[in-house]
Amino acid sequence: MLKKCTLILMLLCLATGSGSAAAKITPADQEKLANYDYTLVGSFEVKGRQGVTTDGDFYYVSGSKALYKYDKAGKLLLANENPFEGYPIFANHIGGIDVFNGEVFVSAENFMDGVGKDIQIAVHDAATLKFKRAFAFEPSSGQEEVSAICVDRDKRTVWMSSWVGEESGRYIYEYSLDSGAYLRKVHLQAVPQWQQGIYYWKGSLYLTADDGTADLDEPDHLYRVNVTDKSYASVVMEKAFTEVKKQGEIEGFAVDPKTDELVVLYNRGSRIVLGMVKGFYPGYEKEICEVYRFKMTPHQK
Repeated sequence: MLKKCTLILMLLCLATGSGSAAAKITPADQEKLANYDYTLVGSFEVKGRQGVTTDGDFYYVSGSKALYKYDKAGKLLLANENPFEGYPIFANHIGGIDVFNGEVFVSAENFMDGVGKDIQIAVHDAATLKFKRAFAFEPSSGQEEVSAICVDRDKRTVWMSSWVGEESGRYIYEYSLDSGAYLRKVHLQAVPQWQQGIYYWKGSLYLTADDGTADLDEPDHLYRVNVTDKSYASVVMEKAFTEVKKQGEIEGFAVDPKTDELVVLYNRGSRIVLGMVKGFYPGYEKEICEVYRFKMTPHQK
């Protein structure tokens, strides 16, 4: 009986934030668990609003209905504004992207007012941005939307994230890179809200989440997912993006393999309702999409 009362008292202390300094965990405390320290290098404006990736030689950017290729100085080199031509399933929306072995991997779907369907993984040629092939997702996985995609270079698998919450957004989904076969889903513990980007880097998966309220000037975040062979994975906050020019909507991201720079796409100026642009904030006549570059240095723990 004494043990039970002690347990109840401990839970009450945690709930009220009293009796335990450990219960008051600040973002600064959480960032001490990060794998890296991040130093802002610079930013440049781009056309696309969905995702960014790099092979070390070029930046590739996705818009909702377009693919773009930039040089490392931020100059636009190539655009494919009809990316869905040749797709085996109708699509009207592109999310995050990744590049691997000369191919751009695209997360595509039919998306409208917060609802996605007909998910597919489309592969484009990195040199021309033209469509090459596609493979469909597995409906039995329970995934109801795709916000981003990345390639695990070590295991030769593909991961997808879901922006839609509830059951679909509690997992990340893994496929075979070689066969396209669905492998599994992994339960995120705890679950970041409004997942936007996913990327694999040096043994860990990372997620960006649009979980800050822009109207209150709250930053969005980067999370690290400690994936193993189990059906679940712990999630740790890696970074709060306090350095951006104005808080808005975080999107896809990647790491430059030649410079160890985190590149992350951020949108500002537009009002987002159910995942779609619905007008602009005062002072803006258009949405501004920017790629921010951060130098990554291993965190001294």
